[in-house]
Amino acid sequence: MADIRSFGVLRHLRAEPSQHILRYRGGRLVDSRAGSAFWFHPLSSALAEIPLDNREQSFLIHGRTLDFQEASVQGALTYRVVDPERLAKRLDFSIDLWKGRHMGQPMEQLADLMIKFAHTFALEYLNETPLRQALQEGLAEVRERIEKGLRNSEELEAMGIELVTVRLAMLSPSAEMEKALQAPTREAIQQQADQAAFERRALAVEKERAIAENELQNQIELARREQDLIEQHGHNERRRVTDEAEALQIENQAAAERLRVQSKAEADGQRLTGAARNQTERERMAIYQEMKPEVLLGMAARQLAGKLERIDHLSLAPDSFTPLLTSLMTAGRDKLESES
Repeated sequence: MADIRSFGVLRHLRAEPSQHILRYRGGRLVDSRAGSAFWFHPLSSALAEIPLDNREQSFLIHGRTLDFQEASVQGALTYRVVDPERLAKRLDFSIDLWKGRHMGQPMEQLADLMIKFAHTFALEYLNETPLRQALQEGLAEVRERIEKGLRNSEELEAMGIELVTVRLAMLSPSAEMEKALQAPTREAIQQQADQAAFERRALAVEKERAIAENELQNQIELARREQDLIEQHGHNERRRVTDEAEALQIENQAAAERLRVQSKAEADGQRLTGAARNQTERERMAIYQEMKPEVLLGMAARQLAGKLERIDHLSLAPDSFTPLLTSLMTAGRDKLESES
C-alpha cells in the first residue's frame, strides 16, 4: 500500500520498490514506474497501484473422474505481474487519494481468476481418467496440465500475468471410496503380517527343533563318550589285572626257579656231604679193619666211658678182665716196639 500524506492542497505519495504506480492526468497516463515518490494535486490526478511481488494462492478443486467417482486436488500456485499497464486495463487497481488503499478488491479478483484457470485444467484431466489411474499418477499429471495450461494461456498473457510455479499437495478420493480402496491394501498388509507372524513362529519352532536335536546329539555324544570311557576303564582294569597276573606268574616262576636252584644246591651239598661222610666212614672202617680187636675194644671202652656220666656198679670178673688186660699189655708192647 502506498503512503500518501496531505500538505494543504497538495499531497505526496511514496511507494515501495515492489509497488508499481500508474499516474493519470486528464485521462492520460503520465507516469508509470515502481517505487515512485512525487507530489500531486488530488483534483487533477488519478492513481493506480499494482503489486509486482510473487503472489501465492492455494486452491482445493473437487471433480469427478471418468468412472464417476469424486476426487479432490489440493495445491497452490505462484504468479506475478509482468506488465502492470495491461493488467490495469483489465482490472481496477485505483487507490484512494487520501489513504492510499485500493478502492476495490483487484487482488482477490485476480486470485479467483487464477484458481478458475487451474480448476479448468485439473477437471479436464480428472474427467478423462479413471480414479485408480488418477490416484497412481494424478499428482504429476495434474500439475503438468495446470502449469502447461497457465503458461500457454493467451488470456493471462494479455493481462500481463506470468505463472511462477505450481505445487500439488494431494489428490484424494471421497472418504467412502478411500476406505474401499484401502480395504484390499489393508487386507493384503494384514495377510502379510499374518504370514510374517506364521513364518516367525515356524522359524521359532524350527529353531527350537534344531536346538532340541542339538541337545539330543550332545546327549548321544556324551553317552558315547561315557561308554568309551567305561570301555577304556574296563580295558585298563583288565590290562592291570593281566599285568599283575603276569608279574605274579613271573615272580612265582622266579621263586620256583630260586627254590629249584636252592634245592638243587642243597641236594648237591647233601650229596657231596654224604659222599664225604661215606668216604670218611669208609676210610675209618678201613682203619678199623686193620686194627686189632684189642685196640678196637679199648677204643670202644674209652668212647663208652666218655659218654657215661655216672657208674653205679662195676663188676670185673677175672675171666673177662684177664684176657682184656693181656691184650692191652700186648698191644702196648707192640706199639713201643714199633716206635723204637
